[in-house]
This record gives sequence, C-alpha cells and structure tokens, in this order.
Amino acid sequence: MSRLSRFHLNGLKALESVGRLGSLQAAADELGVTPGAVSQHLIRAEGQLGRPAFTRSARGLVPTPLGLRLLPPLTAAFRALDEALAVADEDRERALTVSVAPVLASKWLVPRLPRFRAAHPEIRIRIDATIDIVDLETSDVDVALRVGRGDWTNVRLRRLLPMEVFPVCAPGLAETLRSPEDLRNAPIVLDSGAPRLWDHWLRPYGMSEADLGPADLFTDASLCADAAIGGQGVMLGWHTLSVDALRAGLLVAPFPQAVDIGTAYFAVTSPNRPESRQVKAFVAWIEEEMAATAREFARPPGR
Repeated sequence: MSRLSRFHLNGLKALESVGRLGSLQAAADELGVTPGAVSQHLIRAEGQLGRPAFTRSARGLVPTPLGLRLLPPLTAAFRALDEALAVADEDRERALTVSVAPVLASKWLVPRLPRFRAAHPEIRIRIDATIDIVDLETSDVDVALRVGRGDWTNVRLRRLLPMEVFPVCAPGLAETLRSPEDLRNAPIVLDSGAPRLWDHWLRPYGMSEADLGPADLFTDASLCADAAIGGQGVMLGWHTLSVDALRAGLLVAPFPQAVDIGTAYFAVTSPNRPESRQVKAFVAWIEEEMAATAREFARPPGR
C-alpha cells in the first residue's frame, strides 16, 4: 500500500479507462471529463511510473509492454473498488428492519418515529409488526424490541424500561373510583391475551382479577386502550401503552400505585453480526426515548 501513496488515483483511473476502452474520447465519456483532462491525467500517471504506458501513433494509443502488464490488475482493482463502494451504497440505502409487537408499534413507537427521522434523515426504517419471536440469525431483522425477562439465548440485550402496570380509565369514570375496592363494581376492560395480569396490581389489596366488576374482553391491548378512552371501562395500562393518552388527558390513572410485574422492554440484536452504524443509532435513540417515557412517570401517574 505504500507504493499506492505515490500515485494520484485520477491518473491511474485515466490510464485504466484508456487502456480498456481504447481512446481518450471513450475514456472521457465514461469519466465525465474532457479528452484533454484525461490526457493530462495520463501524462501525470506515466510521469509517476517513470516510463510510458502507451505509445502515441496514427492508430491512437497503443499499450507498451509495461501497459499490457499494468492494465489487467488495474482493471481488477478498480472493479473491486467499485464493488466495495456498492456495498456501502447498499448499506446506506437498505431500510433498517425493526421487529416490534403491534401494540408497542402503534401506541408508542410510530408516534415517535418523526423524531428519529429528524435526527437521522439518511436512515430508512421498516417496521415489522409481529408478536412472533423472530430469529435474528436467519431473518432480515436488524433490531427486535421485546418484552420479557431477558432470558433469551444467543442474543445481545439492552434493558430499556421495566414493565409496570396501573389502572387507567376515562376522566368521567375516574370520578367514581375512590379506592381499589370500587373496582369490584366498576366496568372493566380485559385483555384476553394477558390473563390474570390484574392479579399483580390487586394482590396488595387482598383482591384478584376474579373480584373485578363486569368485564368486556378484547384480544388486543390496543383495542383495550381505545375502549378505555371511550369510557367503556377501567383497564390495566402500562407506560408505553398509556403515556400519550395520559398526557393528552384522554385517560387518567385513578390510583397512584404502579406495580413492577418482573418483565421489561429490551432492544435485542444478534451477537454474531457486527452492529451497523444504523443499528447503533437506532438503539441509542430507543434508549433515549424509553428514558424520556420513564421520566414522565417519575411521579406516580395520577389524575
């Protein structure tokens, strides 16, 4: 590589293009410059080589024995350089794929993505909304946002935010709730995909989910939140599900207590893939956004 520093890349490219294409004009067309500029680069390269790579004749530029030896490896080298730059372009242009549960995507991530785009306009995001645990080794997913105990194997983890639950409801309904005992007769919105979740919050009051008032069942937590906003009942919310509706006054938390249920949000990547600049930028941003959400709950989410 020390020999390469003695040469101008433009001169070597002019030499290679002229040799491959056979004329100054053809090389100029490929390089987007004038034939005179190609000629000047070629003369400079030959000067650095110390001898001519072409002879000038009525037939045009003809490679000398030195030129014949130089041209094949130069063509191969510039082809390899072009392929390397294509990899860089592909990395820049390929969308960063994020696997995330639909409820986390719709209620928390998507409303915040404009901030990521403003900070990183060069990175495109592809959201893969799924409840499946994707295989980071065989899929095209770059980052997965998961909720759990963090006991997955063969992954790289960043713990983002503990999962804490607390009742939420529409403001009008909250006025009828003075103590957890009032939940025995209040309308309840239940997520059928998370049975017994209420037990975590009710246990300190000597109650269980079976003690709650009449309940409507929904198969999706996002629908539960919509129903609660519509005044249909009290649901058990959590930070990412409720924060925006609480801030907007669409929901209130009638009781200040939030209970950690032992799980958390994690940013998950493959330990066997080097993390790209895009992945590092997205994970750092997610950490900041989750921290901002946590700060909104630094005080118990009350009325």
